[in-house]
Amino acid sequence: MANPLVIALVVVFSFIETTVATTYNVRTMGAKTNGRTDSTKTFMAAWSGACGSSKPATIYVPNGRYLVGGLRFSGPCKNKAITIRIDGTLLAPSNYVAEYWLRFNVVEGVTILGGILDAQGAGLWACKASRRNCPSGATSLAIFNSKNVVVSGLSSLNSQMFHIVVNGCNNVKVVGVNVVAPWNSPNTDGIHVQLSTGVSILNSKISTGDDCVSIGPGTTNLWIENVACGPGHGISIGSLGKDLKEEGVQNVTVKRVTFKDTDNGLRIKAWARPSSGFVNGVLFQNAVMTNVENPIVIDQNYCPGSKNCPRQVSGVKISNVKYQDVHGTSATKVAVKFDCSKKNPCRGITIQDVNLSFKNQLPASAYCVNAAGRASGVVKPTSCL
Repeated sequence: MANPLVIALVVVFSFIETTVATTYNVRTMGAKTNGRTDSTKTFMAAWSGACGSSKPATIYVPNGRYLVGGLRFSGPCKNKAITIRIDGTLLAPSNYVAEYWLRFNVVEGVTILGGILDAQGAGLWACKASRRNCPSGATSLAIFNSKNVVVSGLSSLNSQMFHIVVNGCNNVKVVGVNVVAPWNSPNTDGIHVQLSTGVSILNSKISTGDDCVSIGPGTTNLWIENVACGPGHGISIGSLGKDLKEEGVQNVTVKRVTFKDTDNGLRIKAWARPSSGFVNGVLFQNAVMTNVENPIVIDQNYCPGSKNCPRQVSGVKISNVKYQDVHGTSATKVAVKFDCSKKNPCRGITIQDVNLSFKNQLPASAYCVNAAGRASGVVKPTSCL
């Protein structure tokens, strides 16, 4: 008769064997920490091992500076518990030309912990400033067609284009990230979300040359909380209406956010052309503005630089947008601006306890076109709805 204790030990050790993560240390696998030697192949070998493992796996990046080109982390993988722990800095080649630097596609259960991504984008920005024929630049971290992904404690520096993109995903959490690029770095959006549901952006600081967070078509059930923005272009839904057939944006919550020296605060922007797009069910709550241009703005005649503007009428339908407990200082005389579509006026706009002054002491003003809704509580500037 088998010994029950032996059977129990076999079961325990079998469980441990199938649950303890296999670790792939990129340094011991041959990656160089000098920031000059290309370690792309080593990183991809680590991913191949982790993704091909039937057990949970960890890719460990020790302290050091690692030069890596395009990293394509593709699934589906044999397990749904891959942790990428980064204690070092990943450097992009200064002359890197591609659409994405680090790209995850069709993965599930991936967690990225810590680390610094330095895309060294200054050279490309200078090229664009000189108006030469320059590449568009690479997004630093792109997550496509994936689910149950966590990005925690990551710092993204000097991206050539967008810092972080979440596209076609379900249940992605971005927590405690630090995004940094100069105020005049072009198109360096902090975090861009589109065609995704169940995305959370929490406890993060974003200082960049474009939108701190941009929310594209097909975004639903998005939660943004405790995010500090500035410098940058604010937190923006849009731009929308680029395409005739476009998915809508709905059920978006933005709360406990701060803006300092930004070009916009809480913004919805859409092109003045026909579109099936829409925005419905948005809550902007508990926002503090410090010297912010356009703290509250809906712009359905969006056309940056006023070049090649469509000059039609926006087909994007905007409804049920609430601004609650928004206060601070506006750098523009008009602190609240609703410039909505003549064909599809903004409906169900709610303003509650909004108190914005112009340059800290002067009264600010509000501007409304084709916008309907109601105001309650203390509302300064006086509502034009």
